[in-house]
Amino acid sequence: MSYTALAVVGVAVTVLLDLRILRTRLLTRRLFWTAYAIIVFFQLVTNGILTGFDIVVYDPDAIAGPRLVFAPVEDLLFGFALVTQTLVWWVWWGIRHGNE
Repeated sequence: MSYTALAVVGVAVTVLLDLRILRTRLLTRRLFWTAYAIIVFFQLVTNGILTGFDIVVYDPDAIAGPRLVFAPVEDLLFGFALVTQTLVWWVWWGIRHGNE
C-alpha cells in the first residue's frame, strides 16, 4: 500500500473514531481547529527543513506528487491523523477516568 493510501486511511479512521466510535467530537470544535492551525504551521516548517535539505527523501512512486513547502501533501494527512488521534484518545480517557 502506498504512503498516499495509508495517509488517507489514517484520516478516515481518525474521523470515524472521533465522530462515531469514541464520540469526543473534537473535529466539531473551533478550539481544536485553532490549535491545529498552530500545529500545522510548525509541521510545515519542520517538513520544509527535513525535505528541503534532503534529510528525508521520499520515493516518488510512493507519493501522489504534490508538495507543500517541499513536503508531500501526504505528510499533512498523516500529521492530521497522528495529532487528532492523540487528542481524541486523551479526551476520551480523561472523560472515562474523570468519573471514577
